[in-house]
Amino acid sequence: MGTDFILQGLSEYPRAEKFLFVMCLVIYLVILLGNSTLIILILLDSRLHTPMYFFLGNLSFLDICYTSASLPAMLIHFLSKKKTISFTRCVVQMSVTYTMGSTECVLRAVMAYDRYVAICNPLRYPIIMSKVPCIHMVVLSWGLGFLISLAQTLLAIRLPFCGKNVFNHFVCEILAFVKLACADISLNEITIMLDNVIFLFSPLLLICVSYIFILSTVLRINSVEGRKKAFSTCSAHVTVVIMFYGTILFMYMKPKSKASAVDKLIALFYGAVIPMLNPIIYSLRNTEVHGAMRKLITRHWFWKKR
Repeated sequence: MGTDFILQGLSEYPRAEKFLFVMCLVIYLVILLGNSTLIILILLDSRLHTPMYFFLGNLSFLDICYTSASLPAMLIHFLSKKKTISFTRCVVQMSVTYTMGSTECVLRAVMAYDRYVAICNPLRYPIIMSKVPCIHMVVLSWGLGFLISLAQTLLAIRLPFCGKNVFNHFVCEILAFVKLACADISLNEITIMLDNVIFLFSPLLLICVSYIFILSTVLRINSVEGRKKAFSTCSAHVTVVIMFYGTILFMYMKPKSKASAVDKLIALFYGAVIPMLNPIIYSLRNTEVHGAMRKLITRHWFWKKR
């Protein structure tokens, strides 16, 4: 249990690490600013007290937690020669990121279901997506993510480690972690594979089914303006889902190589760039968020004048 691990990252490219430090620092600051702003707007503006923004606020909070578990440590390692991490810190980082990743997959399926009900069953939307069911869905998302992460973490830390301690990665990743053990890890690999099916492909299937129904409903709308509004409502979610799942599927489905620099950068894109883009994409064309922002700025300016 006293093992220290080495996060190799891109140690062979010291100049690239300095560039990545600057890039990741900017990305992390944008993540904190963008997601925190979105959460504050959702809390303060009553017009944003709807199921869609309730789920979006949870997604923003999740992204802050997810990136805060890995990016600060990554920034330190980019500038230090000694890229070690203690066993305990590695387990905590691995557990938190696994929880957040699993929760996000379920939460995105919930958000797709919300858009399905809003467009395909608008008259029953206030009943189906009332306050209590929305809270239940969010609690279920977080609860499933936590429980599956706890189970995987307990399975991983029971393994003996007696030699290998180098992660060819930027962060402690659960599959890389168990592969360093000097014992049979077949149970860990099977359960991780099952988790991928349950928390990756099942939500993706639900999202695809939801959007097939949404598309079918939208195409039956006679009004051009109505179709445009419906597509606009879902376009942000679809964009982020394509990037999110596209990156994950590329990482998991492509032929395995010896953890090349490109593979690590793709993992970095998934772990840092997508959480940065979430608040930008969701609010860029959203008039309600723009209105809430103007209201907040006006209120702040008014109080300063007084």
